[in-house]
Amino acid sequence: MSEDAPALIDRVRSARHTLQRRANAEVIALYWQVGAAILERKEQGTDEDAALKTLATGLRDAYPTMTSFTVEDLRRMRDFAASWPARGGIVQQPIGQLPWGHVVELLARLSDQGLREWYAGKAVQHTWNRAELVHHIAARRHEHDTEAPQNFAAALRRADSALAEQLNADPDTIGFLAVGIDRAGIP
Repeated sequence: MSEDAPALIDRVRSARHTLQRRANAEVIALYWQVGAAILERKEQGTDEDAALKTLATGLRDAYPTMTSFTVEDLRRMRDFAASWPARGGIVQQPIGQLPWGHVVELLARLSDQGLREWYAGKAVQHTWNRAELVHHIAARRHEHDTEAPQNFAAALRRADSALAEQLNADPDTIGFLAVGIDRAGIP
């Protein structure tokens, strides 16, 4: 192995992590847009159940690799857009930096928007995986968070964090990236 190998390995790891974060940001923005479109149709008086069934079928047919286009998933996207109504900058907010599974957990487990924001921020800050997020919500960490000092950021590369690994395995991001085999006309 040449002397350059460790530096190149780190560069590949960094590039992959950057791609994962960008793909995740696109997935989160897309799901927000889908949710906002559903909300808009609902405001216009469209029968939501029928519209969701039609939309789910059309999206699944066009993008078979994207597994998150069920009626229930579309309802989650609607709830996501309703909970974070300001689209501008959603990707720069902590919620936009989390995998979709984290967003779903926040929506399902917390009704208070302020707490959703708090836990999203902590999940990004501490690179919690989904199980850790659920654990902290169940333990009501927001009631007794003292921010104990730790050296994880100094001791571990951010790309090696559990959150980065979860982004890499997130089925929504993987399905989104598999556009080469979709029928939407995008090679």
